Amino acid sequence: GSIPASLGNLRNLAELLLGGNNFSDPLLPLVANLTQLVSLEVSNTQVAGPLPSQVSGFPNLAILFLSNCLINGTIPSWVFTLPSLRSLDLSYNNFTGHINDFQSNSLKMIDLSHNKLQGTIPSSIFRLVNLTFLSLASNYLSGTIEQLPWKYTQYLYLRSNLFHGPLPVPPPTTIVFSMSNNNFTGDIPPLVCKASILQVLDLSDNSLSGAIPQCLGNFSSLRTITFNGNELEGPTPKSLANCKELEVLDLGNNKLSDTFPYWLENLPKLHVLILRSNRFHGPIATSKAEFPFPSLRVIDISYNNFSGPLPTKYFKNFEAMRNVDEANFKLQYMGETYYHNSVTVTIKGSIFEMQRLLTIFIAIDFSKNKFEGEIPMLIGNLNSIRGLNLSHDNLSGHIPTSLGNLSKLEWLDLSSNKLTGEIPRQLTTITTLEVFNVSQNHLSGPIPRGNQFDAFPNDSYSGNFGLCGLPLSKKCNNFEAPPMISQQEDESCSEFDWKVILMGYACGTVFGLAMGYLMFSTGKPKWLVRIIEPHNNRRRRSNKHAGNNRRGKRN
Repeated sequence: GSIPASLGNLRNLAELLLGGNNFSDPLLPLVANLTQLVSLEVSNTQVAGPLPSQVSGFPNLAILFLSNCLINGTIPSWVFTLPSLRSLDLSYNNFTGHINDFQSNSLKMIDLSHNKLQGTIPSSIFRLVNLTFLSLASNYLSGTIEQLPWKYTQYLYLRSNLFHGPLPVPPPTTIVFSMSNNNFTGDIPPLVCKASILQVLDLSDNSLSGAIPQCLGNFSSLRTITFNGNELEGPTPKSLANCKELEVLDLGNNKLSDTFPYWLENLPKLHVLILRSNRFHGPIATSKAEFPFPSLRVIDISYNNFSGPLPTKYFKNFEAMRNVDEANFKLQYMGETYYHNSVTVTIKGSIFEMQRLLTIFIAIDFSKNKFEGEIPMLIGNLNSIRGLNLSHDNLSGHIPTSLGNLSKLEWLDLSSNKLTGEIPRQLTTITTLEVFNVSQNHLSGPIPRGNQFDAFPNDSYSGNFGLCGLPLSKKCNNFEAPPMISQQEDESCSEFDWKVILMGYACGTVFGLAMGYLMFSTGKPKWLVRIIEPHNNRRRRSNKHAGNNRRGKRN
């Protein structure tokens, strides 16, 4: 609808909150006379078009929130000269051009993320001594960053830009240090560890090399470590066993060389462990812990050189992967409101980067290794997993009938092993199954029919010359469908192969939850307003639509 023109007559108005409406009129011409405004919050509206280039007044304006408003053009100079400005949010728009010098020394919060800004970071930003929150993520900013001199900065998001050179050291007060998807080079400086209250360290998708600093084990509050997509070498520091608050450890796609880091199994809150595409090797030794990995929901150790049998004790004790009551389970995402855990995952053979991880998302990926032996029957007890990938190993024996208990499974890949026997009919009871692949094995007998199995293509079964029946052209002669008997075998557990976390992509329920998130908010959270404006007790709208991923990987 339209914004009433009479709004411009309220000359003494101090706060104007219009966020989350469907107004499409240009706003600032209507409020140009409201010179006493202290707070202007119009986020999540459709006030499209550029901002006026000439605006006078607003000497008292402390809060300017115009995020997710379809605004384009350059950021006009008057925004940078507001003398009392403390909090600025212009994120999720289509601003272009450069960032000018700020003239307000009272700025505590700046969010210009998810635009199309270019150039370098202006030197004036580094002189803002009170800055607590800075997000310039997902732009086209470039240059090197020699130092971050702030004394009070807690939240620093520079991810998804074009920065290069050595990685800067975070200020000692930093809580979130998000520098992923740039081109930082060299070692991870040990001085990173001076940020003693750090909770999130995201350095993924850069060109960092060298070893992972041992001193990271000194962080008592560290929750997320994401180093995926670098050139890191050496072993996994055993000091990480001291990070008792650690929830996400993503070391995938590096050059790490080590045996399986069994000493992580005692971390009580570890939800996600990703070691894929490294140089890990050797068997996974039998765990000595009474309850190893008690909270683990996603494990991806694919594309390594692990060998030996699948670790039965782990499958037996993955308590967080079984009996999840979704009906009474509060829908949550891993990570806090100030940071979205982002993980690279493989689903249906394709690689995706997930920006939020649902706590009900559970997956196992042990593919592309050298595991051998049988698939443990115990894996059928993990009845809350969504994805299981044990492909491209050397597994033998029969497919356990217990896999039919995985009632929430959406993809199952057992391809390229040495499995024998028939495909259990019990698998037809998994009505959520959308991807099924047992190709390139030694299976025989009739292919089960019914439910999802009526839709799987020929490729799901290719390379098994003993299989017969639809969808294959080979007919079954004198074969009867295998009875639905339940095996009682004591087999060793196998590890899973899936690409980790998911804010919500996949199929079925997970896909629906993901879409729900995309319609959810990513706007300025109330916790941030409380940090920046502690005197303001008014409830403000904090939601902002997630916005489209306009630049592929640039999130």
